[in-house]
Amino acid sequence: MKTSHVLELSDIKQIAAAAEAEAQKNQWAVTIAIVDGGGHPLHLARLDGAAPVSAHIASAKARTAALGCRESKGYEDMINGGRTAFLSAPVIDGMLEGGVPIMKDGQCLGAVGVSGVKANEDAQIARAGIAALGL
Repeated sequence: MKTSHVLELSDIKQIAAAAEAEAQKNQWAVTIAIVDGGGHPLHLARLDGAAPVSAHIASAKARTAALGCRESKGYEDMINGGRTAFLSAPVIDGMLEGGVPIMKDGQCLGAVGVSGVKANEDAQIARAGIAALGL
């Protein structure tokens, strides 16, 4: 039997604070979503000026990254590469760059999804949040 790592409330707060700091440092109006390994919501913050739809998109990106244990950009690349049939995949609805899994010892603990600026900037914010845990 394996030992499982799980995110604790203190981890969520660290990730959220670091991601928000990265967004504010760059004056980016975004929504930041954090989910557990099953894609269940743990945190959602829509920063001032972020579009309401960004809350839905950030959550979907985070859920997609957590369930797939990979960055959501991988799905976007796959579809852009011609595998459009993947658009019919069940449950996975955030197939845009900006969802980053939280990995520890090869295990996916959850993910951070960000929406509101350019796709690579969304991912930058998500990675900054995860980096706060030293992962």
